[in-house]
Amino acid sequence: MKVRVEITVLEEDEEILIRTREPDVWLLEQIGRLAKEREMLTGYYSDGSISRISPSDIFYFESVENHVFAYGVKEVLELKCRLYELEERLSGTDFVRVTKSMILNLSKVERFVPVLGGRIEAVLNNGERAVISRQYVPEVKRRLGLYAKNKLEKNA
Repeated sequence: MKVRVEITVLEEDEEILIRTREPDVWLLEQIGRLAKEREMLTGYYSDGSISRISPSDIFYFESVENHVFAYGVKEVLELKCRLYELEERLSGTDFVRVTKSMILNLSKVERFVPVLGGRIEAVLNNGERAVISRQYVPEVKRRLGLYAKNKLEKNA
């Protein structure tokens, strides 16, 4: 098996191309491992220890005083990145911005409850509640299939 790495121009999308006559179990396992490894996030516990966590285990990310935290079932990890960087990295997944300082995992939401002022409250599977700011409600509704992004989509 040959392995070839090409360095591309910054504007080009990164890609992995695998050519094979017939995919075997080992190859499929390696592809799965690579995809999972790329998905993992590295975070720091308050005691300074380091851990890796899958975004699918995260309920939400929150920025507090210039620090970004990932909230899991029992753990809270501090990440060394900005919230907008996470938002870009997690685009196309179940994560959506719900306030200026929070990104929510829609797959961890049990139900949505309307509240005053055009906001929505998300009740999470772990019992926590997160308020979705008015300006982010349309995008959340669109992601849930409840709201067209613009009038053209409504007529389509």
